[in-house]
Amino acid sequence: MPESSPTAAVLTDGAPLEVRLDETDIRLIEALFAPLRAWTSPRFYGLDNIPADGPVLLVGNHNLMGGIDAPLLMPEVLRRRGRLIRGLAENVLIAVPGLRHFLHYYGAVRGNRNNCMALLARGEAVIVFPGGGREAVRRKNEKYLLKWEGRTGFARMAIEAGAPIVPVAMIGVDDAFDIVFDGDHPVMRPLRWTVEALGLKRDLTPPLLRGVGPTLIPRPERFYFSAGAPIDPAPWRDADDLDTAAADLRDVVRKALEEELKFLFAERDRDSGRTLVGRVRGLLPF
Repeated sequence: MPESSPTAAVLTDGAPLEVRLDETDIRLIEALFAPLRAWTSPRFYGLDNIPADGPVLLVGNHNLMGGIDAPLLMPEVLRRRGRLIRGLAENVLIAVPGLRHFLHYYGAVRGNRNNCMALLARGEAVIVFPGGGREAVRRKNEKYLLKWEGRTGFARMAIEAGAPIVPVAMIGVDDAFDIVFDGDHPVMRPLRWTVEALGLKRDLTPPLLRGVGPTLIPRPERFYFSAGAPIDPAPWRDADDLDTAAADLRDVVRKALEEELKFLFAERDRDSGRTLVGRVRGLLPF
């Protein structure tokens, strides 16, 4: 049974259990990310696979640096499925007072087990990225690579909460930037020292990126999103060994997410509007 109940659940950091956004709130978040949406012209596939109600765990892949593409998914799901995605934010983001208030207002909470289980117990849609910060802080040879080694927490929570898992693939960001030097490069040693001084693991040292020319402006690559068929955790619920069951379910979800990524790669490769030049050319009458 879930560890938390809708009546007894309490979220950390003063985050509200219930978040309701009105039309003004939705328009504000859409306006905030309108430049990014216009620049990347995103396409969405399979959003009907997200259940209209009841608890669900959306399991996604982190792209380079994380957090750039996911904000485009939330208003799209809210408009098309009527569901607010509750995000699990990194501790470093929740630690910033003003940013914490903004994240709480739009449904995000600190990323920990208690908060996730409490939200699932309330029948919420929660998105998790099992690869965490290390998956987002990529090395040069890790483009669109899932870093899920040892990560079974999300699968265990889905089994305990009885929440279906929907794999959500996202691509585009890794094509919009080049890694000049990754966090392991000798040139990045001073930054690694800074990361460690902040109490973070050195493998979370961010890379030096290049987008348009030498700038940090992302190249106008199209972003693509795809939600796969829900995976019911019920077959794993009565397993004698929950650790083994969680690892097995994780592997099933990983394979499903990799299939969604392959689908998006194929869509991207056949899309004449993948780049801004291609999209502009498609608007021309000749």
